[in-house]
Amino acid sequence: MNDPILEELRQIRDEHSRGFNYNLSAICEDYRSHQTLFSSRLVRLPPKIARPRLKPADSAASEVPTL
Repeated sequence: MNDPILEELRQIRDEHSRGFNYNLSAICEDYRSHQTLFSSRLVRLPPKIARPRLKPADSAASEVPTL
């Protein structure tokens, strides 16, 4: 499949990475600086409350591992 949107995103990402000689530390530092610079534009969602998993009534019927 050839998705033009994905191709454009990959091209932009490659150009950005090439600007840092594909150095992952430098790329991440650049992204962190943008987060700081544009922090007012970031979306901050409240944390989700974890709910305990309920065990099925017949545990022998389905062996579902719990994390």
